[in-house]
Amino acid sequence: MLKGGLSRLVCEQKHFSFLTAHCSLLTAHCSSPCSLFSIKNITRTFPASSGQGVFTALDDISFDIAEGQCLMIAGSNGSGKTLLMRIIAGLMEPDGGEVFFHGLPLYDKKVARNATIKRLRGELGLVLQDADAQIVGGTVMEDAAFGPENLGWEASEVRKASEKALTDMGLIEKRDNSPRQLSGGEKRRLAIAGVAAMGCNTVIMDEPFANLDWPGVVKTLGIIRNLKNSGKTLIILTHELEKALALADRLIILHKGKVRADSSPAEVLDSLDPCWGVRDPRKNYASIKDCSWLED
Repeated sequence: MLKGGLSRLVCEQKHFSFLTAHCSLLTAHCSSPCSLFSIKNITRTFPASSGQGVFTALDDISFDIAEGQCLMIAGSNGSGKTLLMRIIAGLMEPDGGEVFFHGLPLYDKKVARNATIKRLRGELGLVLQDADAQIVGGTVMEDAAFGPENLGWEASEVRKASEKALTDMGLIEKRDNSPRQLSGGEKRRLAIAGVAAMGCNTVIMDEPFANLDWPGVVKTLGIIRNLKNSGKTLIILTHELEKALALADRLIILHKGKVRADSSPAEVLDSLDPCWGVRDPRKNYASIKDCSWLED
């Protein structure tokens, strides 16, 4: 998708409200009480490049995501990670299957979905691979404040939340700078600050270490660890397992649009097939707990 299209998606995500569905509705319709998300038999196809038939980008994907879990989804380029992220986030409808959020369907047109979509958009934040695509403010502070302002918060609440988010991300001293002047790692942290300022409980990060140098990776990992320790639900899409696998509670491998493995990181790596395009980081590290660029 063109950069402008991603920017529009990000603007839509930053406009997400914090309205919630009634607990009685959640109880009445819950399909998987212990799951934050239930992904059921998701399929997505596109016209084949040859002009004949279709290309199946996602093929019968099913798994659950528990609240507070740090889930890592790994796969080579073209495995379907980003497409799956967009479907989970409610930004692209699947051709088949359903995504349940707190037990309520996101895409079933036969039921009233407004409350479910509003709750999803209030609780879920996206950090895209292209950090520039998420810049919407003229200054760092304006960018961090964009989400809370569009949720209708009082000015004092917007300022407090934005300043805290920028402080947590180490960007408060650059509050008056143009976001375009930030480094790649700083732009990534600014995107996370925008999500944090809105109080999102679930964060999806698409290739969070892309184009970052070693200090940038370390700072991003520190933020991920802090989010995990604060009880946030994290969905991290990456092929760079050696940088962050120690933080994962669970690992899923995608290959050619299919889930090939889904279990604890150790069990998945023990069953790893070289054809899946994912390298076992234990070749260079003593154990999974060592698979992190954090030094403490």
